[in-house]
Order: sequence, then C-alpha cells, then structure tokens
Amino acid sequence: MPRTDRMFRLLHLMRTLPAPVTAARLAEETGVSERTLYRDIGALRSAGAVIDGAAGYGFTLTEDPALPPQMFDRLEVEALVLGLAEVGQIADPALAEAAHSALAKIAASLPERVERQVAHAVSMSYRYADRPPSLLAPILRDASWQELAVDLDYREAEGRVTARRVWPLAVVYTEGLPTLLAWCCLRQDFRRFVLSRMQGCRATGESFRPRRVELLRRMIAEMQQGR
Repeated sequence: MPRTDRMFRLLHLMRTLPAPVTAARLAEETGVSERTLYRDIGALRSAGAVIDGAAGYGFTLTEDPALPPQMFDRLEVEALVLGLAEVGQIADPALAEAAHSALAKIAASLPERVERQVAHAVSMSYRYADRPPSLLAPILRDASWQELAVDLDYREAEGRVTARRVWPLAVVYTEGLPTLLAWCCLRQDFRRFVLSRMQGCRATGESFRPRRVELLRRMIAEMQQGR
C-alpha cells in the first residue's frame, strides 16, 4: 500500500474503531510493523493531527486535519445521527458500513462540545423485524449511477419467475420493502421491482445514458398522480 494511502487508511481507522486503538491493531489493519506504525503516527502529528495516547496504551484521534471544521446545531446533530442510524438499520451491508463511516468522519470534524452531542444523541433508530438486507442492492446502485441496464430474474406475485432487462433508476427504501424503480424494456413502461423477489441480477454493457434523471422525474411524477 502506498504511504499516502496508508496514512488516509490510518486516519480512517482511528475515526471508526473504538478508542483508544492499540498500535498492534492499527499495524495489523494497515499491514505494517508496529515500528513503522509509530513513525506514521509521528508523521500525522507533524502534519497537524491531534492524536492522544502512547505506546502500550493506544491512540485516539482528537482532531483530524484531513477534514474541514464543521458546525451543526443540536437539532441538526440529532437529524444526522438518526438518519444515518436508519440507513444502518434498513440498508445492505455496504451502505450500512458507509453510513457508519460517514458519521465517524462528520464527528471527527466537529468541535469537541458538538462531537459529544453526536456520541450522546437522544434520538435512535431500531428495527425489531428481522429483514435480511438484499445483497443485490450494491449491483443495482452501481448500475444506476453508471446508467447501465441490468438483467433480472424476477419472481412475480403468483410465483412465476420471468427474465427482464431494465434500466435501473433508483432504489427506494419503503416500509420494509426496498424497491427498484426502473424502466422495463420488456413492457416499455415504468415498473417497480421488490428487491426480495429478485432471484438474480446481472449488470450488462448496455448504456441508457443520459436518460436516468429525466426518466426518474417522469416516474416520480406519475407515482404522485397515483398511476
């Protein structure tokens, strides 16, 4: 791993792992010896990072020079914590981990008083229902961003499985039923596909760029009109 990438990785680990983080854990995660790890900690401190701790105790990132200072009021902090916690509850593992990482980055850029509000926010999100997240969501998200068609094996309500080529527009997290909004190439119309009914999903090389935004606006407008 190049040294610059390793430094960013080290900062990220100290933002996200429970503090204080031992040198052994940081060295293992970054793939270096503890001796090199101590040199990296020294280099980060010289660059402006405020890192508390020492060898044999562990390290805590108190102030992160890689992120600009942010300021939120208490209600904005509550909204950020609750919103990202909700993502962690309902989304697939990759998106849930991204929410955890985003909150850690935000917290690391806050003044100490506001950072404590993040750690002790009074609003929480918890889902009692056991709903395994769809592992196909990352494929659908990526295809939506890249504006590439995907081939679906989709189980209809009556149980029949059909093959569809669709243009993925957005993944919507409704109450317990994450749904793909898409243009169905078979029906030549907008369709909604429940992710839990997808038996398979394969990205293709067929591009529908630059139509996603325009199609998504049309679909949402039709949904709002009750169509």
